[in-house]
Amino acid sequence: MKEYCGLFGISGHEKAAWLTYLGLYSLQHRGQESAGIAVARNGNIALMKEMGLVSDVFKTGDLEELGGGMSLGHVRYSTTGSSRLVNAQPFMVRYSRGTIAIAHNGNLVNARELRSRLEGFGAIFQTTMDSEVIVHLIAKPTYQDLEHSLIRSLEQVEGSYALILLTPDTLVGARDPRGFRPLSLGSYEGAYVLASETCALDLIGAEFVRDVEPGEIVFLNGGEMRSVKPFPAQRPAVCIFEYIYFARPDSRLFGHNVHQVRKELGRQLAREHYVDADMVIAVPDSGNSAAMGYAEESGILYEMGLVRNHYIGRTFIDPSPEHRDLMVRIKINPIREVLQGKRVVLVDDSIVRATTSRKRVDTLRAAGAREIHMRISSPPITHSCYYGIDTPSREELIAAWKTPVEIAKSIGADSLGYLSVEGLLKAAPPPAENYCTACFTGRYITETCEETCKACFEV
Repeated sequence: MKEYCGLFGISGHEKAAWLTYLGLYSLQHRGQESAGIAVARNGNIALMKEMGLVSDVFKTGDLEELGGGMSLGHVRYSTTGSSRLVNAQPFMVRYSRGTIAIAHNGNLVNARELRSRLEGFGAIFQTTMDSEVIVHLIAKPTYQDLEHSLIRSLEQVEGSYALILLTPDTLVGARDPRGFRPLSLGSYEGAYVLASETCALDLIGAEFVRDVEPGEIVFLNGGEMRSVKPFPAQRPAVCIFEYIYFARPDSRLFGHNVHQVRKELGRQLAREHYVDADMVIAVPDSGNSAAMGYAEESGILYEMGLVRNHYIGRTFIDPSPEHRDLMVRIKINPIREVLQGKRVVLVDDSIVRATTSRKRVDTLRAAGAREIHMRISSPPITHSCYYGIDTPSREELIAAWKTPVEIAKSIGADSLGYLSVEGLLKAAPPPAENYCTACFTGRYITETCEETCKACFEV
């Protein structure tokens, strides 16, 4: 499973580029493939982007060159579009009304249909990203101004999006009407800030104001904000995987602290799948919070059995599959003195293909663990996601074809317990009906069928 993107924007501050750089640093966990910053200055937009981590792409001199009062930043893992520089964001174009840069977190499930229609009218695409479809829709000459063109464009797209757009004089933030993807609004020294997660606001010392609401578009000019809500209300479909894994535990997302939500998932997991054991350990760092909750609820000692090397990226974010085995071994090391002869509950957030879980269990066995009971703080992933998480095809999802007992045998664990869908929704902040759980249930929110969604990823 792969992640998607992180967005950051600021309007009305003389150090906009530097603050955006810091914000992207906080959002690096959302994508390690490429990084980019666009800055509005002197009636134009300057852009810098490269493949790699934020710290590799930008140096002090680069940020000084990007001086300006408004800035837009993006870190990316590709969900649609191949892993190359032309698909890095922000994506900037010059058209009849001027220059615009866009950064997008999410997936448009009707991207292929829209792209084919636009190409039929003569549009020429520079990338394979679905995000570029939005730019071509905005550039339609019959639209009146930025607000009118953006609203008319977003009326035509289907799927998930959190967007930040930058023009020479305006920063714009938007969320899709179902609210799949997060986008927070903050303030800092009289400037407005937009970010995928509040941890980015915390780093620069910004105050969290509120979430951009589903279906809302905010226009930011310096220290002034204007909000419009032009779309009919739709059933909310917040991505519950933000709470399970994607967001940083110190972020406040959809009104709640992520760490506290994950602890509650762990408590519910212990209620559903208690096992007599000597200790609870986490797969760091993804299982830390849920393991704490499991230990508290079960009364079993919480221990540190695995240590993570924090100087490498998340293994599945590496776009090269041949590197994953080595990365898994480099990433986590057992503490043999803690594990020797012990009955261990190993807590993680999810199992996708099970290759990594198998290696974790092998590592614990080699370190002397007597029993290994794996517990997962989410339900079995049985269906692909088409709303911004690049899950493998269903054929590669082990839970789509094997029972928990069969998976436990496959990975070498003594037992395996998943949090139930009902338990997940009970433990997550209410209301339960506001979440998208399609990857667990196969009940997709949009009308677009699974076969059509698959076609979008062939763009």
